[in-house]
Amino acid sequence: MDPIRRWGWIYFAALVAVVIIGYIPAFEDADGNLFGLFKLDLYDDALHLASGLWGGIAAWHSRRTAEQYFRVFGPLYFLDGVLGLITGMGYLDGGIFLYGPIDLPLITRFFANLPHLILGGWAAYVGYVMARKTA
Repeated sequence: MDPIRRWGWIYFAALVAVVIIGYIPAFEDADGNLFGLFKLDLYDDALHLASGLWGGIAAWHSRRTAEQYFRVFGPLYFLDGVLGLITGMGYLDGGIFLYGPIDLPLITRFFANLPHLILGGWAAYVGYVMARKTA
């Protein structure tokens, strides 16, 4: 299988897993925070599920469609992570618009946004760099 399409399937599985993990009590602390860092709500679940389905459909459809997925998804998620790191809230789930910046310790902001920074950064790499190398 083409590596770009394979990464699309990996993103599909990972993002759907995020939704599922959010409903397993063993991963929540006493306050309902996932991994003790943040709460995922219906908006977050819908975003992760839609992003995962988008990746799976793109991978299923064609290499070109998977490349486009990573070229759009990567920067969107990475910049959401950067904004979350700076302000404590991202834009993809509407948090920055609904609640504005929130005062969180830097370490919490870092670990809460690390998944978006990693997923978005790697996706951009896959879409822009790996896609050219494996064309």
